[in-house]
Amino acid sequence: MLLTLLLTGVARAQTEEPLEAMIERALGRARSQALLMARELEPRDGRLPKSLDDDGKLVTSDPGWWCSGFFPGVLWYLYEDSGDEQIAAYADRFTRRLEKVQYITDNHDVGFMLGCSYGHAWRLKGLPEYRQVLLNGAASLATRYDPRIGLIRSWDFNRDRWNYPVIIDNMMNLELLVWASRTSGDGRFRRIAVHHADKTLKNHFRNDASCYHVVSYDVRGRVEKRETWQGLHDESAWSRGQGWALYGFTCMYRETGLRRYLRQAVRVADYLLGHPAMPSDGIPPWDLDVEDPQTALRDASAAAVIASALIELSGHVDAEHGSRYLAFAEKQLRSLSSERYLAAPGTCSGFILKHSVGFFAQHSEVDKPLTYADYYYIEALLRMKRRLMR
Repeated sequence: MLLTLLLTGVARAQTEEPLEAMIERALGRARSQALLMARELEPRDGRLPKSLDDDGKLVTSDPGWWCSGFFPGVLWYLYEDSGDEQIAAYADRFTRRLEKVQYITDNHDVGFMLGCSYGHAWRLKGLPEYRQVLLNGAASLATRYDPRIGLIRSWDFNRDRWNYPVIIDNMMNLELLVWASRTSGDGRFRRIAVHHADKTLKNHFRNDASCYHVVSYDVRGRVEKRETWQGLHDESAWSRGQGWALYGFTCMYRETGLRRYLRQAVRVADYLLGHPAMPSDGIPPWDLDVEDPQTALRDASAAAVIASALIELSGHVDAEHGSRYLAFAEKQLRSLSSERYLAAPGTCSGFILKHSVGFFAQHSEVDKPLTYADYYYIEALLRMKRRLMR
């Protein structure tokens, strides 16, 4: 039996596509798909991609939708990797569709929207107008912070259900604030980000390091309820939410150097890697508490977020943890880069990944491509590529 297992492992190693080749193949596919989408969307003034409908037709949003910055971000990442100025031109045009987002104060996802679009534009091209949009956007986002609560308010809807709701996704918007402090010299932005992360760390997590989706606070900043709005039930571990937690605290450690954020990121990573519901291919079911993880719908977007976060986290921890996180992220990327998840050339209106789950209970974007799945998948590929080049 042992000899059989060893021979099977050798055979698998001999037939497995080299990681470098897999990454280049996937990036090549991504470039062709992104250009397809850019050409399809170019005549649609102000529109940006969301998903596909049940008939396979492209669903778009206006710039105010929380996902609006991800497609420009995909284009900027692909330009960074390829140096293709045609892709850069598309990236700039689609980024500028979000210009008015800098003044939005009724949406907590300004960090997603501008950081993934104008953030990369500023990083790669350095035009002053990009920088100013980001600073204005950070100021708009900061208006949603209530010092009495100590957190950035997430949602304004369902006020009869939640007094002051904060969702775990909001950790992903803090990077813009820390960047704004560093860039402008205004320490207020960083203080808001740290206060938000600290209170999230205190109140969002269970003892096993899984997190709730929503925590609502009363007028004095005390927890009034904990829920998992997009998950299976309130005490379940919604997979993408766990990914947001892992990514958000990894990012906050990078941005602040505060080790409590690193410790929490490690706790979440170890929870995910050791979870009995995590399938062998690394692509989680849409919620880790589903009755049968093997037959439940998988969420490619959660896998992409987790993979990208693990690759970064691997560079902040000891060699033993780092190698384990990298190995798991590699497994996820190999799965996502297989024909099961990677869209065939010319299909899916230019989306890159198939089989994500948006909001299962509301039958919204279930088993569909999602623009943020594409973004974090490309980011993960490029992060892994950089690791290989060291």
